[in-house]
Amino acid sequence: MQISGLEKLKALEAIHLLKARRDRAADTKDWALYESLHAVDHHSYNGDYPAWTTAAEMIANIREIMESLTTLHHSHTPEITFETENRAKGIWAMKGLSLWKQGEADHWFLAFGHYFETYEKRAGEWLFTSRLLKYLHTASSPGADFPPRPRVET
Repeated sequence: MQISGLEKLKALEAIHLLKARRDRAADTKDWALYESLHAVDHHSYNGDYPAWTTAAEMIANIREIMESLTTLHHSHTPEITFETENRAKGIWAMKGLSLWKQGEADHWFLAFGHYFETYEKRAGEWLFTSRLLKYLHTASSPGADFPPRPRVET
């Protein structure tokens, strides 16, 4: 059954809020909120790291990676398509900035690209079920050692 009309608009708004909360939770390091936005069986694929096949594995690694970073995530211009009334796919343009101290020096990493995501409505709430990040352009400060490597076993 395809979704249309008012139900589609409600679902679009719910997915937009889901994404906004995810970006805010990442930048404020609100890990409880961050994890709650993802299905338990969520899969993450980021070219900088190995694939993570559960939300718990993803959150453990993300917490470790971002521990010493100040981050600014911006997601915009979403393209959302519905497969069913409870399943959707989205592509979001992104800009991300990471700032950190490396020794005594300040460093930065800037990225532009797209998030390719899937969502499912479970128990009445939209959740992330997968995420693939593809960079189109990156730049970093001279001498920057990025990306940080997670110490958590994967």
